[in-house]
Amino acid sequence: MSSTNLRSEIYKTIGFTYRNYIITKRNFFTLFETLFWPIIGLISVGLMGAYLNLDKNYLAFILIGAVTLSVLQVSQLDVAYVLLFDMWSKSLRYTFVTPISIFNMIFGAWFFGAFRGLVAFLILVVSGKFLFDLNLLIDPVGLFIFLLGIFLSAMIIGTLTCSLLLIFGYRAEVSAWTLTAIFMLLCGIYYPVTLLPPGLREMAYAIPLTHFLEFYRSFYGFSPSTNNPALIGYSLSFLFLILLFLTLMWASDRARKRGTVTQFSE
Repeated sequence: MSSTNLRSEIYKTIGFTYRNYIITKRNFFTLFETLFWPIIGLISVGLMGAYLNLDKNYLAFILIGAVTLSVLQVSQLDVAYVLLFDMWSKSLRYTFVTPISIFNMIFGAWFFGAFRGLVAFLILVVSGKFLFDLNLLIDPVGLFIFLLGIFLSAMIIGTLTCSLLLIFGYRAEVSAWTLTAIFMLLCGIYYPVTLLPPGLREMAYAIPLTHFLEFYRSFYGFSPSTNNPALIGYSLSFLFLILLFLTLMWASDRARKRGTVTQFSE
């Protein structure tokens, strides 16, 4: 790829980052998702832990789960919104006729989603320290590895949502909010996955976020179930992303051929 073409692809990708920024800036409820709900989740879980008089490490265990869930939800929504906003405004056809690829859309939206997730995380860092004496900055390098893992998991959920939207249409829009809840159930957000029954436990270990949680909780005295959870998490993440992008490309081509894109447009 020539430098001109590379620069053009970067501009196209940044264009979707900027588009999500403009929509978020004008939408009170998307700001609410970043500033309000993460704090509510942290406070509610933290107060429950305080009421149960949990040991400091066990309180950190569940609060890390609450932080992870909030950052994941905020970040993945931006990826899902890259199609949802066009579907809701009946303008999907006009996006698809432009000289952009599905990669520009997903990565552009993901960059802004990661930024929103980082803002939410910083708010939770301050709130957790002030309210519950939770130090989330215990290991800067480990924290970077952990956060990047969360953002990759957000891309996985968002890309899966976009694929479902192109395949099933409006019936799949609920997946933008429910997939994170399913991840919460399986990945051990508030409990170790060893508590899950056989079958679900194997499914949990196939999800990258499970390993990223085990990796960062190891800094708080909890032993991971594998020798290198971060490496396993990243390996699974890239495998899932390759498969999901192939699925998304197929779904996009199918939607064009079947006229599904036109049905979402005026």
